[in-house]
Amino acid sequence: MIAGCAALYAPYGAAGGGSEAAQGEQHDTPYTAQETFVMTQDVLRGEGVLFEVRPEDHVVTNWRPAHINTSVFGSLVGLNPQYRYVIEIVPTGTRTSRIVANLETQDIPDSDLAAYLPSKRLNLFTKFDQLAAKLPPPSPTPREGGVNFALLPGEDLRALAKRATGNEDNWRQIAKDNGLTSASDLSGVQTIWVRDTMLPSTKGTSSAP
Repeated sequence: MIAGCAALYAPYGAAGGGSEAAQGEQHDTPYTAQETFVMTQDVLRGEGVLFEVRPEDHVVTNWRPAHINTSVFGSLVGLNPQYRYVIEIVPTGTRTSRIVANLETQDIPDSDLAAYLPSKRLNLFTKFDQLAAKLPPPSPTPREGGVNFALLPGEDLRALAKRATGNEDNWRQIAKDNGLTSASDLSGVQTIWVRDTMLPSTKGTSSAP
């Protein structure tokens, strides 16, 4: 519903019941949206959390009862304290994404909301990072739809763009696709991915070794 740490809270009515609140958190990952979507589900399964997969990379957990101080609400009728998480995976780049995990509650006072945040109650982001640490590192280049070119000695992105596409001005798009911000700062970079649509037809099926 909302990202970050802002909260929306509806106060209790005199009769009690039906009060709703929402609060959200987010966590950036070095994985594609699809990879993060699958891994997030793996974390939930590992924690025994039941959930429903919805379109557009959304996961909604089942409502769970909230354990609050009954002495505070013992005199109120019709309250059903419960909470759930609505999790959305948002692409932030060609190979990066963000987990936006929103807490939704009913009949839980605002003073108790922080205890039910996904990072506290579920330890979602730490569990995600622990799972990610056990997997191979994410690929430094996209897996399909283009060609990987090996950089020649002393070659920068402008020269690579000229060699691969015939137009050195394409270096900016190539840099964006590869998560780079400079034409010359290529420390540790050995291959560069160039999308098929930028390649001349004579080069569309070949790549540098």
